[in-house]
Amino acid sequence: MQTELGIRIPRPLGHGPSRFIPEKETIQVGNEDTMMHTLFADTFATLGRLDNVTLVMVFHPQYLESFLKTQHYLLQMDGPLPLHYRHYIGIMAAARHQCSYLVNLHVNDFLHVGGDPKWLNGLENAPQKLQNLGELNKMLAHRPWLITKEHIEQLLKTEENSWSLAELIHAVVLLTHYHSLASFTFGCGISPEIDCEGGHTFRPPSVSNYCICDITNGYHGVDEIHASPTGSIPSTESVCEVEALMEKMKQLQECRDEEEASQEEMATRFEREKRESMFVCSSEDEESAPSRDVSRHFEDTSYGYKDFSRHGMHVPTFRVQDYSWEDHGYSLVNRLYPDVGQLLDEKFHIAYNLTYNTMATHKDVDTSMLRRAIWNYIHCMFGIRYDDYDYGEINQLLDRSFKVYIKTVVCTPEKTTKRMYDSFWRQFEHSEKVHVNLLLVEARMQAELLYALRAITRYMT
Repeated sequence: MQTELGIRIPRPLGHGPSRFIPEKETIQVGNEDTMMHTLFADTFATLGRLDNVTLVMVFHPQYLESFLKTQHYLLQMDGPLPLHYRHYIGIMAAARHQCSYLVNLHVNDFLHVGGDPKWLNGLENAPQKLQNLGELNKMLAHRPWLITKEHIEQLLKTEENSWSLAELIHAVVLLTHYHSLASFTFGCGISPEIDCEGGHTFRPPSVSNYCICDITNGYHGVDEIHASPTGSIPSTESVCEVEALMEKMKQLQECRDEEEASQEEMATRFEREKRESMFVCSSEDEESAPSRDVSRHFEDTSYGYKDFSRHGMHVPTFRVQDYSWEDHGYSLVNRLYPDVGQLLDEKFHIAYNLTYNTMATHKDVDTSMLRRAIWNYIHCMFGIRYDDYDYGEINQLLDRSFKVYIKTVVCTPEKTTKRMYDSFWRQFEHSEKVHVNLLLVEARMQAELLYALRAITRYMT
Protein backbone atom coordinates (compact mmCIF):
# COMPACT_ATOMS: atom_id res chain seq x y z
CA MET A 1 0.00 0.00 0.00
CA GLN A 2 2.87 2.34 0.82
CA THR A 3 4.34 1.68 -2.64
CA GLU A 4 1.02 2.08 -4.44
CA LEU A 5 0.16 5.44 -2.85
CA GLY A 6 3.70 6.77 -2.92
CA ILE A 7 3.63 7.54 0.81
CA ARG A 8 6.99 7.85 2.55
CA ILE A 9 6.82 6.34 6.03
CA PRO A 10 9.42 7.63 8.50
CA ARG A 11 11.10 5.33 10.98
CA PRO A 12 13.14 6.30 14.04
CA LEU A 13 16.78 7.00 13.32
CA GLY A 14 17.85 6.06 16.83
CA HIS A 15 16.71 3.52 19.38
CA GLY A 16 15.27 4.87 22.59
CA PRO A 17 15.39 8.34 24.15
CA SER A 18 19.20 8.43 24.54
CA ARG A 19 22.15 7.68 22.27
CA PHE A 20 24.21 6.85 25.37
CA ILE A 21 21.83 4.54 27.24
CA PRO A 22 20.56 1.25 25.74
CA GLU A 23 16.80 1.41 25.21
CA LYS A 24 16.21 -1.72 27.28
CA GLU A 25 17.86 0.00 30.27
CA THR A 26 15.57 3.05 30.21
CA ILE A 27 12.16 3.23 31.88
CA GLN A 28 9.74 1.66 29.41
CA VAL A 29 6.38 3.40 28.98
CA GLY A 30 3.79 0.94 30.29
CA ASN A 31 6.16 -0.51 32.90
CA GLU A 32 6.39 2.60 35.07
CA ASP A 33 5.15 2.80 38.66
CA THR A 34 2.22 4.96 39.81
CA MET A 35 4.29 8.10 40.47
CA MET A 36 6.04 7.86 37.09
CA HIS A 37 2.72 7.24 35.34
CA THR A 38 1.31 10.44 36.89
CA LEU A 39 4.38 12.37 35.74
CA PHE A 40 4.05 10.97 32.22
CA ALA A 41 0.36 11.96 32.13
CA ASP A 42 1.10 15.47 33.40
CA THR A 43 3.91 15.90 30.88
CA PHE A 44 1.69 14.80 28.01
CA ALA A 45 -1.12 17.11 29.15
CA THR A 46 1.26 20.08 29.42
CA LEU A 47 3.52 19.56 26.40
CA GLY A 48 1.26 17.52 24.14
CA ARG A 49 4.03 14.93 23.89
CA LEU A 50 6.16 12.65 26.04
CA ASP A 51 9.56 14.03 25.15
CA ASN A 52 12.86 12.20 25.45
CA VAL A 53 14.20 14.53 28.16
CA THR A 54 11.33 13.35 30.37
CA LEU A 55 11.92 9.69 29.48
CA VAL A 56 15.55 9.95 30.67
CA MET A 57 14.96 12.28 33.61
CA VAL A 58 12.26 9.93 34.98
CA PHE A 59 15.06 7.76 36.40
CA HIS A 60 14.66 10.28 39.23
CA PRO A 61 10.93 11.01 39.54
CA GLN A 62 11.22 13.29 42.57
CA TYR A 63 13.51 15.61 40.64
CA LEU A 64 11.48 15.34 37.43
CA GLU A 65 8.34 16.45 39.24
CA SER A 66 10.10 19.59 40.52
CA PHE A 67 11.70 20.26 37.13
CA LEU A 68 8.39 20.00 35.24
CA LYS A 69 6.60 22.20 37.75
CA THR A 70 9.28 24.89 37.45
CA GLN A 71 9.44 24.74 33.65
CA HIS A 72 5.64 24.90 33.37
CA TYR A 73 5.55 28.00 35.59
CA LEU A 74 8.31 29.73 33.61
CA LEU A 75 6.69 29.07 30.23
CA GLN A 76 2.95 29.07 30.79
CA MET A 77 1.84 30.66 34.06
CA ASP A 78 1.34 34.36 34.78
CA GLY A 79 4.58 36.28 34.59
CA PRO A 80 6.19 39.53 33.42
CA LEU A 81 6.96 38.32 29.87
CA PRO A 82 4.46 37.44 27.11
CA LEU A 83 4.37 33.77 26.06
CA HIS A 84 6.04 34.21 22.67
CA TYR A 85 8.94 36.12 24.28
CA ARG A 86 9.49 33.22 26.69
CA HIS A 87 9.87 30.66 23.91
CA TYR A 88 12.04 32.98 21.83
CA ILE A 89 14.38 33.48 24.80
CA GLY A 90 14.49 29.66 25.12
CA ILE A 91 15.55 29.50 21.46
CA MET A 92 18.24 32.14 21.99
CA ALA A 93 19.61 30.31 25.04
CA ALA A 94 19.66 26.81 23.49
CA ALA A 95 21.22 28.16 20.29
CA ARG A 96 24.27 29.43 22.17
CA HIS A 97 25.21 25.77 22.70
CA GLN A 98 24.10 24.67 19.21
CA CYS A 99 21.36 22.57 20.80
CA SER A 100 19.13 22.06 17.78
CA TYR A 101 16.95 19.63 19.77
CA LEU A 102 15.76 22.36 22.15
CA VAL A 103 15.78 25.05 19.45
CA ASN A 104 13.41 23.03 17.26
CA LEU A 105 11.04 22.28 20.16
CA HIS A 106 10.73 25.95 21.01
CA VAL A 107 10.43 27.08 17.41
CA ASN A 108 7.25 24.99 17.27
CA ASP A 109 6.04 26.31 20.62
CA PHE A 110 6.85 29.90 19.62
CA LEU A 111 4.69 29.59 16.50
CA HIS A 112 1.95 27.79 18.43
CA VAL A 113 1.50 30.74 20.83
CA GLY A 114 1.33 33.25 17.96
CA GLY A 115 4.97 34.25 17.55
CA ASP A 116 5.94 36.12 14.37
CA PRO A 117 7.62 33.66 11.93
CA LYS A 118 9.85 36.48 10.66
CA TRP A 119 11.70 36.51 13.99
CA LEU A 120 12.90 32.97 13.22
CA ASN A 121 14.86 34.20 10.19
CA GLY A 122 17.48 35.56 12.55
CA LEU A 123 17.93 37.55 15.75
CA GLU A 124 18.23 40.75 13.71
CA ASN A 125 14.56 40.29 12.74
CA ALA A 126 13.38 40.16 16.36
CA PRO A 127 12.44 43.31 18.32
CA GLN A 128 15.36 45.47 19.46
CA LYS A 129 14.47 44.66 23.06
CA LEU A 130 15.25 40.96 22.49
CA GLN A 131 18.33 41.79 20.44
CA ASN A 132 19.63 43.80 23.41
CA LEU A 133 19.44 40.61 25.51
CA GLY A 134 22.01 38.94 23.25
CA GLU A 135 25.03 40.27 25.13
CA LEU A 136 23.76 38.99 28.48
CA ASN A 137 22.84 35.66 26.87
CA LYS A 138 26.35 35.03 25.56
CA MET A 139 28.08 36.04 28.79
CA LEU A 140 25.76 33.93 30.95
CA ALA A 141 26.29 30.92 28.68
CA HIS A 142 30.07 31.16 28.35
CA ARG A 143 31.68 33.67 30.76
CA PRO A 144 29.23 34.69 33.50
CA TRP A 145 32.03 36.06 35.71
CA LEU A 146 32.26 39.05 33.32
CA ILE A 147 28.73 40.32 34.04
CA THR A 148 28.69 43.70 35.78
CA LYS A 149 26.04 46.13 37.01
CA GLU A 150 26.79 48.22 33.88
CA HIS A 151 25.44 45.41 31.70
CA ILE A 152 22.28 45.40 33.78
CA GLU A 153 21.98 49.19 33.62
CA GLN A 154 22.25 49.10 29.84
CA LEU A 155 19.24 46.77 29.59
CA LEU A 156 17.12 48.67 32.10
CA LYS A 157 17.77 52.18 30.77
CA THR A 158 17.47 51.84 26.99
CA GLU A 159 14.48 54.16 26.63
CA GLU A 160 11.65 52.58 24.61
CA ASN A 161 13.42 49.19 24.40
CA SER A 162 14.17 48.97 28.10
CA TRP A 163 13.44 45.99 30.33
CA SER A 164 11.72 46.25 33.69
CA LEU A 165 13.44 44.57 36.64
CA ALA A 166 10.71 41.91 36.79
CA GLU A 167 11.01 41.19 33.05
CA LEU A 168 14.79 40.94 33.34
CA ILE A 169 14.59 38.47 36.23
CA HIS A 170 12.17 36.33 34.19
CA ALA A 171 14.52 36.48 31.19
CA VAL A 172 17.61 35.62 33.28
CA VAL A 173 15.89 32.59 34.82
CA LEU A 174 14.80 31.40 31.34
CA LEU A 175 18.30 31.87 29.89
CA THR A 176 19.99 29.96 32.72
CA HIS A 177 17.30 27.25 32.60
CA TYR A 178 17.90 26.55 28.92
CA HIS A 179 21.68 26.84 29.04
CA SER A 180 21.57 24.16 31.75
CA LEU A 181 18.99 22.04 29.95
CA ALA A 182 21.27 22.08 26.89
CA SER A 183 23.95 20.60 29.18
CA PHE A 184 21.55 17.82 30.19
CA THR A 185 20.51 17.19 26.59
CA PHE A 186 24.10 16.73 25.40
CA GLY A 187 25.36 15.14 28.64
CA CYS A 188 22.77 12.33 28.45
CA GLY A 189 22.89 12.01 24.66
CA ILE A 190 19.19 12.85 24.22
CA SER A 191 17.91 11.72 20.81
CA PRO A 192 15.41 13.76 18.77
CA GLU A 193 11.88 12.33 18.71
CA ILE A 194 10.74 10.70 15.46
CA ASP A 195 8.80 13.81 14.41
CA CYS A 196 11.78 16.13 14.94
CA GLU A 197 14.60 17.05 12.62
CA GLY A 198 17.32 14.40 12.89
CA GLY A 199 14.96 11.92 14.54
CA HIS A 200 13.83 9.92 11.52
CA THR A 201 14.86 8.47 8.20
CA PHE A 202 12.83 7.34 5.19
CA ARG A 203 15.31 4.62 4.26
CA PRO A 204 14.05 1.06 4.78
CA PRO A 205 15.86 -0.99 7.43
CA SER A 206 18.57 -3.27 6.06
CA VAL A 207 19.39 -6.78 7.25
CA SER A 208 21.83 -5.43 9.81
CA ASN A 209 19.32 -2.69 10.75
CA TYR A 210 21.42 0.07 9.20
CA CYS A 211 22.99 0.84 5.86
CA ILE A 212 26.04 2.67 4.60
CA CYS A 213 24.03 5.85 4.06
CA ASP A 214 23.20 5.93 7.78
CA ILE A 215 26.90 5.86 8.61
CA THR A 216 27.45 9.08 6.67
CA ASN A 217 24.78 10.70 8.84
CA GLY A 218 26.56 9.72 12.04
CA TYR A 219 24.38 6.69 12.83
CA HIS A 220 26.37 3.48 13.22
CA GLY A 221 23.75 1.00 14.25
CA VAL A 222 22.48 -0.34 17.53
CA ASP A 223 25.49 -2.40 18.44
CA GLU A 224 27.97 0.45 18.24
CA ILE A 225 25.71 3.09 19.74
CA HIS A 226 24.78 0.98 22.72
CA ALA A 227 27.99 -0.91 23.27
CA SER A 228 28.66 0.43 26.71
CA PRO A 229 31.10 -0.61 29.41
CA THR A 230 28.27 -0.09 31.89
CA GLY A 231 26.41 -3.03 30.43
CA SER A 232 29.41 -5.26 29.79
CA ILE A 233 31.06 -7.89 31.96
CA PRO A 234 32.73 -6.12 34.89
CA SER A 235 36.49 -5.87 34.55
CA THR A 236 38.69 -6.16 37.62
CA GLU A 237 39.91 -2.60 37.03
CA SER A 238 36.42 -1.06 36.89
CA VAL A 239 35.17 -3.03 39.91
CA CYS A 240 38.23 -1.83 41.83
CA GLU A 241 37.34 1.71 40.73
CA VAL A 242 34.18 1.61 42.85
CA GLU A 243 35.93 0.01 45.83
CA ALA A 244 38.79 2.52 45.61
CA LEU A 245 36.38 5.47 45.52
CA MET A 246 34.53 4.19 48.58
CA GLU A 247 37.82 3.68 50.42
CA LYS A 248 38.90 7.27 49.62
CA MET A 249 35.59 8.57 50.97
CA LYS A 250 36.14 6.62 54.18
CA GLN A 251 39.71 7.91 54.57
CA LEU A 252 38.68 11.51 53.92
CA GLN A 253 35.96 11.25 56.55
CA GLU A 254 38.51 9.95 59.06
CA CYS A 255 40.87 12.82 58.22
CA ARG A 256 38.04 15.31 58.68
CA ASP A 257 37.38 13.90 62.14
CA GLU A 258 41.05 14.01 63.13
CA GLU A 259 42.15 17.45 61.93
CA GLU A 260 40.86 20.47 60.08
CA ALA A 261 42.94 22.54 57.66
CA SER A 262 43.52 26.23 58.42
CA GLN A 263 41.63 28.94 56.51
CA GLU A 264 44.86 29.89 54.70
CA GLU A 265 45.41 26.30 53.59
CA MET A 266 41.76 25.99 52.48
CA ALA A 267 42.11 29.16 50.37
CA THR A 268 45.34 27.85 48.84
CA ARG A 269 43.70 24.54 47.93
CA PHE A 270 40.80 26.37 46.26
CA GLU A 271 43.14 28.50 44.14
CA ARG A 272 45.11 25.40 43.18
CA GLU A 273 41.96 23.53 42.13
CA LYS A 274 40.64 26.54 40.21
CA ARG A 275 43.97 26.85 38.40
CA GLU A 276 44.15 23.13 37.64
CA SER A 277 40.61 23.14 36.25
CA MET A 278 41.89 25.38 33.43
CA PHE A 279 44.00 22.53 32.12
CA VAL A 280 41.27 19.89 32.16
CA CYS A 281 40.35 19.38 28.54
CA SER A 282 39.50 16.52 26.24
CA SER A 283 41.69 15.25 23.44
CA GLU A 284 38.58 15.69 21.29
CA ASP A 285 38.31 19.37 22.25
CA GLU A 286 38.28 21.38 19.03
CA GLU A 287 36.36 24.32 17.71
CA SER A 288 33.26 23.56 15.63
CA ALA A 289 31.26 26.16 13.74
CA PRO A 290 27.55 26.17 14.53
CA SER A 291 25.14 25.51 11.68
CA ARG A 292 23.30 28.44 10.15
CA ASP A 293 19.96 27.01 11.32
CA VAL A 294 21.06 27.45 14.92
CA SER A 295 23.51 30.39 14.72
CA ARG A 296 20.96 32.77 13.20
CA HIS A 297 19.31 32.93 16.64
CA PHE A 298 22.30 34.64 18.26
CA GLU A 299 25.11 37.08 17.48
CA ASP A 300 28.89 36.78 17.79
CA THR A 301 29.22 33.08 16.92
CA SER A 302 32.93 33.07 17.76
CA TYR A 303 32.25 33.95 21.42
CA GLY A 304 32.58 30.84 23.57
CA TYR A 305 33.85 29.50 26.87
CA LYS A 306 37.23 30.72 28.01
CA ASP A 307 38.96 29.86 31.27
CA PHE A 308 38.85 33.03 33.33
CA SER A 309 42.51 32.95 34.40
CA ARG A 310 44.08 32.40 30.99
CA HIS A 311 46.45 34.91 29.43
CA GLY A 312 47.03 36.61 32.76
CA MET A 313 43.42 37.78 33.06
CA HIS A 314 42.34 37.67 36.69
CA VAL A 315 38.82 37.73 38.05
CA PRO A 316 38.37 37.98 41.83
CA THR A 317 37.06 34.85 43.50
CA PHE A 318 33.31 34.89 44.09
CA ARG A 319 32.89 34.10 47.79
CA VAL A 320 29.56 32.47 48.61
CA GLN A 321 29.84 33.93 52.11
CA ASP A 322 29.47 37.41 50.51
CA TYR A 323 26.64 36.60 48.10
CA SER A 324 24.74 33.32 48.16
CA TRP A 325 21.58 31.91 46.67
CA GLU A 326 20.07 31.18 50.10
CA ASP A 327 20.73 34.61 51.65
CA HIS A 328 20.50 36.92 48.63
CA GLY A 329 19.48 35.43 45.27
CA TYR A 330 16.41 33.55 46.50
CA SER A 331 14.72 36.60 48.04
CA LEU A 332 15.54 38.84 45.05
CA VAL A 333 13.96 36.41 42.56
CA ASN A 334 10.94 35.80 44.78
CA ARG A 335 10.35 39.53 45.24
CA LEU A 336 10.43 40.38 41.54
CA TYR A 337 8.96 37.14 40.14
CA PRO A 338 6.77 35.68 42.93
CA ASP A 339 6.93 31.91 43.62
CA VAL A 340 9.81 31.30 41.18
CA GLY A 341 12.45 31.68 43.88
CA GLN A 342 10.66 28.98 45.87
CA LEU A 343 10.41 26.66 42.85
CA LEU A 344 14.10 27.07 42.01
CA ASP A 345 15.13 26.61 45.63
CA GLU A 346 13.18 23.37 45.85
CA LYS A 347 14.76 22.11 42.62
CA PHE A 348 18.29 22.98 43.77
CA HIS A 349 17.76 21.20 47.08
CA ILE A 350 16.28 18.07 45.51
CA ALA A 351 19.19 17.72 43.07
CA TYR A 352 21.83 18.39 45.75
CA ASN A 353 20.32 16.09 48.39
CA LEU A 354 18.99 13.33 46.13
CA THR A 355 20.36 9.95 47.18
CA TYR A 356 19.42 6.29 47.19
CA ASN A 357 22.40 5.45 49.44
CA THR A 358 23.91 3.28 46.71
CA MET A 359 27.10 3.24 44.66
CA ALA A 360 26.99 0.76 41.78
CA THR A 361 26.12 -2.54 43.49
CA HIS A 362 26.88 -1.30 47.01
CA LYS A 363 24.03 -0.32 49.33
CA ASP A 364 23.77 1.76 52.51
CA VAL A 365 26.45 4.19 51.33
CA ASP A 366 26.54 7.83 52.45
CA THR A 367 27.21 9.67 49.15
CA SER A 368 26.97 13.24 50.53
CA MET A 369 30.75 13.77 50.34
CA LEU A 370 30.83 12.75 46.67
CA ARG A 371 27.80 14.86 45.74
CA ARG A 372 29.29 17.89 47.44
CA ALA A 373 32.61 17.39 45.63
CA ILE A 374 30.84 17.34 42.24
CA TRP A 375 28.75 20.44 43.04
CA ASN A 376 31.68 22.41 44.45
CA TYR A 377 33.98 21.44 41.57
CA ILE A 378 31.49 22.92 39.09
CA HIS A 379 31.26 26.11 41.12
CA CYS A 380 35.06 26.17 41.43
CA MET A 381 35.33 26.18 37.61
CA PHE A 382 33.19 29.34 37.72
CA GLY A 383 35.42 30.91 40.40
CA ILE A 384 32.88 30.39 43.19
CA ARG A 385 34.36 29.47 46.57
CA TYR A 386 32.88 28.03 49.78
CA ASP A 387 35.09 29.05 52.70
CA ASP A 388 34.14 25.98 54.74
CA TYR A 389 35.02 23.41 52.07
CA ASP A 390 38.36 21.63 51.69
CA TYR A 391 39.02 21.63 47.94
CA GLY A 392 41.74 19.05 48.41
CA GLU A 393 38.93 16.46 48.52
CA ILE A 394 38.06 17.05 44.86
CA ASN A 395 41.27 15.54 43.48
CA GLN A 396 40.79 12.56 45.78
CA LEU A 397 37.23 11.83 44.60
CA LEU A 398 37.07 12.94 40.96
CA ASP A 399 39.50 11.34 38.51
CA ARG A 400 40.61 12.97 35.27
CA SER A 401 38.09 11.26 32.97
CA PHE A 402 35.27 12.38 35.28
CA LYS A 403 36.60 15.93 35.37
CA VAL A 404 36.81 16.00 31.57
CA TYR A 405 33.18 14.90 31.34
CA ILE A 406 32.02 17.43 33.94
CA LYS A 407 33.85 20.36 32.37
CA THR A 408 32.68 19.48 28.87
CA VAL A 409 29.02 19.05 29.83
CA VAL A 410 29.00 22.25 31.90
CA CYS A 411 31.15 24.57 29.75
CA THR A 412 30.97 23.27 26.17
CA PRO A 413 28.14 20.68 26.19
CA GLU A 414 27.94 20.53 22.39
CA LYS A 415 31.34 18.77 22.44
CA THR A 416 30.19 15.91 24.69
CA THR A 417 30.73 12.46 23.18
CA LYS A 418 29.60 8.96 24.05
CA ARG A 419 33.24 8.07 24.69
CA MET A 420 33.38 10.67 27.47
CA TYR A 421 30.12 9.36 28.96
CA ASP A 422 31.39 5.77 28.88
CA SER A 423 34.84 6.58 30.26
CA PHE A 424 33.83 7.70 33.75
CA TRP A 425 32.28 5.56 36.51
CA ARG A 426 32.34 2.51 34.26
CA GLN A 427 30.60 0.15 36.70
CA PHE A 428 27.92 2.55 37.86
CA GLU A 429 24.30 2.32 36.72
CA HIS A 430 23.02 4.60 33.96
CA SER A 431 20.58 6.06 36.49
CA GLU A 432 23.60 7.15 38.57
CA LYS A 433 25.16 8.87 35.55
CA VAL A 434 21.86 10.65 34.90
CA HIS A 435 21.93 11.66 38.59
CA VAL A 436 25.37 13.20 37.98
CA ASN A 437 23.85 15.20 35.12
CA LEU A 438 21.14 16.55 37.41
CA LEU A 439 23.88 17.86 39.72
CA LEU A 440 25.67 19.41 36.73
CA VAL A 441 22.46 21.06 35.51
CA GLU A 442 21.54 22.62 38.83
CA ALA A 443 25.06 23.62 39.91
CA ARG A 444 25.60 25.31 36.55
CA MET A 445 22.25 27.09 36.67
CA GLN A 446 22.90 28.33 40.20
CA ALA A 447 26.39 29.55 39.25
CA GLU A 448 25.04 31.57 36.31
CA LEU A 449 22.23 32.96 38.47
CA LEU A 450 24.63 34.02 41.23
CA TYR A 451 26.68 36.18 38.84
CA ALA A 452 23.61 37.72 37.18
CA LEU A 453 21.70 38.32 40.42
CA ARG A 454 24.74 39.83 42.14
CA ALA A 455 25.06 42.30 39.24
CA ILE A 456 21.35 43.15 39.51
CA THR A 457 21.67 43.63 43.28
CA ARG A 458 24.65 45.96 42.80
CA TYR A 459 22.67 47.95 40.23
CA MET A 460 19.73 48.27 42.63
CA THR A 461 21.92 49.43 45.51
